[in-house]
Amino acid sequence: MTQYKGQEHYLVAVDCIIFGFDGEHLNLLLIKRGFEPKKNKWSLMGGFVQPTEDLDGAAKRILHQLTGLKGVYLEQLKAFGQPKRDPEERTISISYFALIDINQYKEKISDTYAAEWFPLKKYPKLIFDHDKMIELAKGRLRYKASLHPILFELLPEKFTMPQLQNLYEDVYDTSFDKRNFSRKVLSTSLLVKLNDKDMSTSKKGAFYYKLNKKQYTENFHSFLKFIPNPDHLL
Repeated sequence: MTQYKGQEHYLVAVDCIIFGFDGEHLNLLLIKRGFEPKKNKWSLMGGFVQPTEDLDGAAKRILHQLTGLKGVYLEQLKAFGQPKRDPEERTISISYFALIDINQYKEKISDTYAAEWFPLKKYPKLIFDHDKMIELAKGRLRYKASLHPILFELLPEKFTMPQLQNLYEDVYDTSFDKRNFSRKVLSTSLLVKLNDKDMSTSKKGAFYYKLNKKQYTENFHSFLKFIPNPDHLL
């Protein structure tokens, strides 16, 4: 180990940007930080990488500690390593974003961290460079969702076409023509129409759909063409 003599040692952390969809809006799961510096300020869920972990393993552990979830969509985003990003000690953070179904897992969210959901369009100021992480994650999510059907990871087992359209409109902060949107989605053969309806929003109701998981897996890398010019979104 003599070749490393005289080198400084730094802390390595992981921060998780956790997205969830409530049927109308895309939300962000935040916690109250439990220790100094910035105690009781809003923060992403994070932690330090342990000696026996790789980066993905640390991110999965941290996500599970907060939500009780395993096997969710989790993607590494970027490393943040500005020397003064953490005033306490030099810390390099690897950011990840996760997509979870609020409806299925909301009861499993731990009370230990005083976690709360906030609309992505209106969340409190966060510690350190966590706001920058979220902005980067939003851009990555838009880009990936224009190429692959990853937004279905945010939906419950059955959902309506209006809910799906709400999700895409909220992610891209835009409006889609109702008939055109339905036509494009159904042309992918990703959805299976069910016989029952959601009657909570209108007298006519809206049919439920479920994801064709075989088609989803086989065609995950197919371009959906919901959004033009995806390269401009990265």
